[in-house]
Amino acid sequence: MIKVEKVKKKKELVKQETVCLANGLEVSKFENFKKGSDFLKEPLASELKNESDHFTNDAVQLLKFHGSYQQDNRENRKPGKSKDWQMMLRLRSPGGEIPGKLFLSLDELSDKLGNGTLRVTTRQAFQMHGIRKDNLKEVIKSIVNSMGSTLAACGDINRNVMAPAAPFETSEYITARTLAVKVADLLTPVAGQGTFLELWADGDLEYTIKPDKEIEENRKLQFKENVFSGTKQEPLYGSTYLPRKFKCAVTVPGDNSVDLLTNDIGIVAFTSKEGDFEGCNFYIGGGMGRTHNNEETFARIADPLGYVEKEDTYELIQSIVAIQRDYGDRKSRKNSRMKYLLHRKGIKWFKKILLDKYFRKEIKPLRKEPENKLIDYLGWHKQNEDYFFVGLPLLSGRLSGKKKSLIRDLVEENDLNLRLTPNQDILLCNIPNKDKSKIKKALKKIGYDNLNDINEIQRHALACPALPLCGLAMTEAERILPEVLNRIENLLTDMNIEKTILFRMTGCPNGCTRPYMAELALVGSGQNKYQLWLGGSKNLQRLAKPYLQRMELDDLEKTIQPLLEFWKKSSAEKDFGDFINNQKESFITNLLSEIN
Repeated sequence: MIKVEKVKKKKELVKQETVCLANGLEVSKFENFKKGSDFLKEPLASELKNESDHFTNDAVQLLKFHGSYQQDNRENRKPGKSKDWQMMLRLRSPGGEIPGKLFLSLDELSDKLGNGTLRVTTRQAFQMHGIRKDNLKEVIKSIVNSMGSTLAACGDINRNVMAPAAPFETSEYITARTLAVKVADLLTPVAGQGTFLELWADGDLEYTIKPDKEIEENRKLQFKENVFSGTKQEPLYGSTYLPRKFKCAVTVPGDNSVDLLTNDIGIVAFTSKEGDFEGCNFYIGGGMGRTHNNEETFARIADPLGYVEKEDTYELIQSIVAIQRDYGDRKSRKNSRMKYLLHRKGIKWFKKILLDKYFRKEIKPLRKEPENKLIDYLGWHKQNEDYFFVGLPLLSGRLSGKKKSLIRDLVEENDLNLRLTPNQDILLCNIPNKDKSKIKKALKKIGYDNLNDINEIQRHALACPALPLCGLAMTEAERILPEVLNRIENLLTDMNIEKTILFRMTGCPNGCTRPYMAELALVGSGQNKYQLWLGGSKNLQRLAKPYLQRMELDDLEKTIQPLLEFWKKSSAEKDFGDFINNQKESFITNLLSEIN
């Protein structure tokens, strides 16, 4: 349990220059640890030099800011034996963009120093698993040398910024992708980046993330009154960074491939008929993580904040981050996400303090948007007049074996780039018209022959890695997803139900696959036991609700069959989630209690 230390005098806090602790509240020990780390350096720097096969807990906490989690293979645990320690490494890739050169490097590193696989995350980044401590620097340095980065992929900081992955060369998609990169650069830690390069690239400043002139100018606003943290080395974040992780997503009107409302900041970018960037709708306070049997933790969708013109976009983003820095809960990490601040204080309070103290500019009512859709970009699409791109489904985002080898060959031989989707899929981009048939033929060898006719439930299903590597996992997810999907598909077929269901699965309640937005979700609650969540929407605009706490996986069919039968009889034209949402909770609960 994390101990807390009470900050005694407000005067002392002013001297300490830490705005975020200026309220005189109790803070967790971890907050003071971050402050004393010399901007995410120690004890990580020292422990990188020792011969131990793992890091201590203090170093592990800093390691997250550098893009890595320490794990052990739980299936190799034996009484009296040391754990099978290994590192998971996650990349920073705004909008899911992976240049061909970087992918080739990742492919080689995963075979040489990892477990031979790459995994697409639900935030459009690659993860590598199975890296040993003594190889970690070599892996990160190689990634940096290939113009990649792992900085701020994890930790109490802004993480990978999402955007529609499709490389459509229309003004609205170009604007959204560009904005995602700029937001990522805007929120890159200054001193933290220095530490990152010192530890992993031997201080080579050539690899510093260099924002464009527009973002360089807007970063000066981090020294503005109230937005300024009080720490010159880290003007926005301060020496204690944020209370917890922070997530941003950008999209175009109507495209909800990024699960917009699950982010701390969701941004919808508007362009004019002439293709010029005009401004953005803002949504704030979304988040998925929760803890079983703790009602003070919960999933939440974002509140609408309003619309601002393009020239105010970056100032508003930094102001929102500053509010979370100053008012987010630093005592209880379980309640430290911005969603809890919005829940406690309300959107009216947030907007008032934003306008009175931090932003001080006009925020207009939301601009009208078209109906949102979950778009996946799978199959073949025109990128522009001269090029195609093709979306390849990866169940649970896992890339390995023959698929990995062939995709590597295609990227290398045809000079292709990749983009990763929030649905854990891969887009191969920049395919010349003349090469389409050749690449199409090659993809058939690894099962990609009917890309425009993919089973719908598999098309959108998500699962987290869970066992054996995730330390939070209570049960299986990724490894059994194919089996679970087959069982659901067989049940739908046997019942002559043609509609499909948006399904997601996790091994714990942390919500990495955003299960609480699905029409049907299984959330791990014990060995082979899952919470049953129902009632989200196909377009990811509504939270599901929990109906069973510890459903045995063996009971899946008998549990959901009565629901499917009632759906078929009464509302077959409606999506499953809408049907559930239109029923009284008591009706669904009673129906499930009769079965279980």
